[in-house]
Amino acid sequence: MKKYDANQIAAVTGAQAKIPLILDEQGDFIVDSQYKYTLKRLDDGLTKRGNAVQYIEWNEDRSSRSTHDEAKVGLSLILDPRMNFTWLTTIIVEIIEQKDKYIKFKTENSTYELVQHF
Repeated sequence: MKKYDANQIAAVTGAQAKIPLILDEQGDFIVDSQYKYTLKRLDDGLTKRGNAVQYIEWNEDRSSRSTHDEAKVGLSLILDPRMNFTWLTTIIVEIIEQKDKYIKFKTENSTYELVQHF
């Protein structure tokens, strides 16, 4: 991900920028440090950003039972949990690596990395 400073943006757009921006994988500018979390699907590089993460425990009929703050096998990650959530993974089947502000895990059909920025 390439970072641009205010002078570079001004040179391209002719406008004075007041905040640092990042050009994301889709070619869109986003505010640097605007989002608390970055979730990347390693299989294809799809990247989603959000400000909240929770983990959903499911009933046998696939309705949600409860939410949790920590990842564990058997739960799904939901990014920005609300009516119009940003992303929902399938069920976590393996936690590959976990350390402060970082987790790498496999779901039923993908492998993800989640980074907490602040």
